[in-house]
Amino acid sequence: MKSNRLIFCLAAIISIPVSATGIDASINNAIQPLTDFLSGFIFYEVKIFEASLPLIVLWLIGAAIFFTIYFNFLNLRGFKHAFQILRGDYSKPDNEGELTHFQALSTAVSGTVGIGNIAGVAIVISIGGPGATFWLIVAGFLGMSTKFAECVAGVMYRKVNPDGSISGGPMYYLETGLRQRNLSWLAKPMGLFYAMAIVVGCLGIGNMFQSNQAFQQFVFITGGDASFFVDKGWLFGFILAGIVALVIIGGIKGIARVTSKLVPFMTLTYVIGALLVVILNAHKVPWAISAILTEAFNPSAMSGGMLGIMILGFQRAAFSNEAGIGSAAIAHATVKTKEPVTEGFVGLMEPFIDTVVICTLTALVILTTVYEPAMANEGIQGIALTSQAFSSTLSWSVLPLSFIAILFAFSTILSWSYYGLKGWTYIIGESIWAENFFKISFCFFIALGCMINLSAVLDFSDALIFITAIPNIFGLYVLAPVIKSELVNYQKRLHSGEIQNYRSSHD
Repeated sequence: MKSNRLIFCLAAIISIPVSATGIDASINNAIQPLTDFLSGFIFYEVKIFEASLPLIVLWLIGAAIFFTIYFNFLNLRGFKHAFQILRGDYSKPDNEGELTHFQALSTAVSGTVGIGNIAGVAIVISIGGPGATFWLIVAGFLGMSTKFAECVAGVMYRKVNPDGSISGGPMYYLETGLRQRNLSWLAKPMGLFYAMAIVVGCLGIGNMFQSNQAFQQFVFITGGDASFFVDKGWLFGFILAGIVALVIIGGIKGIARVTSKLVPFMTLTYVIGALLVVILNAHKVPWAISAILTEAFNPSAMSGGMLGIMILGFQRAAFSNEAGIGSAAIAHATVKTKEPVTEGFVGLMEPFIDTVVICTLTALVILTTVYEPAMANEGIQGIALTSQAFSSTLSWSVLPLSFIAILFAFSTILSWSYYGLKGWTYIIGESIWAENFFKISFCFFIALGCMINLSAVLDFSDALIFITAIPNIFGLYVLAPVIKSELVNYQKRLHSGEIQNYRSSHD
């Protein structure tokens, strides 16, 4: 999910109408006052040396720095073990849970890797220059530590239902964890607050916005203004809703079966394409790397100087990988393991893939092809700039890039359908009718997103998604000693040989 602060800049570029008429206008006008209040609160900005700093970004980055130091830079030390876990070295098929480590990661990554990786990075570079990329990478590394804490807590405090299915995520570790830490009066209210925010938020940014983006890209692929679908958003919407319904009817296992194939395909396709562009423009790579490093500390790089581009990079990373939002912990909690720390190591890879790899490659593609220092004044930003960067080297790449954008949107919808469902069943209770009601409603909103453009609703849901960081990070701070104790205990048993490499012992 990507912040609408960036997305609605993108909307103008790719011809998504943000003004509405008829029913759109009526709904927008009714919701706008509440949206303005909530957005003003959650995205409140303070001025520091002429640079605007959103307090929610400070909250997210502050947590990332704290957990990086608290876990002794595990985000740098844990790569090898994370890969070992991902390939199944420490996985036992009969462990309690629903998904393998790879499936859990694929589902979580599908919820974060999206159009923002293509468009948001381009906007940040257009505004802040190459130096913003450096701080984006730094923030991505720091966010890995927050994601580790979320995933460990998600598994530690998950609920195993009578049918063997798993329910987990921030609402569960907030309720149970805070109660265990003698904060019972906060436990249930915080769990309910998180659950309600994730339910409403998922219907907008995780659903309607994604389906609208998919529709716009599909119209472009099929002929633009001459496309048969140009005025048939309802038809595309119902087709997309039907495809999503076929997947999510199988629950998290059905979602994971699709995302575990879709995520590697779309990610590798994009990465290979980006690497090809960078390689073909290899002579510009030294300049690009030099510009990223030098302009990151250049006080004249933009209004606000070094602090300004630092904030831009941190903001893009925080809004891209969602470390601190807690949503991914809902998927990670379903993993087949009896060791919560193993999924924490797997979770480290999520911001690395989303931010450090994909966002950085997007930046290099732009910097080695079409970037000019004055481009911020030329009106070319977002996905249009990224498309121009690819097509300048690979003239045939625009259509494949649009197709990948559709897949990004589709995979995001799948993941957020599960996040919203688990928030819903936390509030209502686990039952077939509650699950089916939510799934039907979710699919209806998919179609709705293709038919009308509710900018106020999307802004409202965007704010709700990010407001979840307040209780989530507070809960992680409270649970930090418990998580660290679990980590220390796991590492001792791993080094002593008590925890064995399961795959090696069965070769």
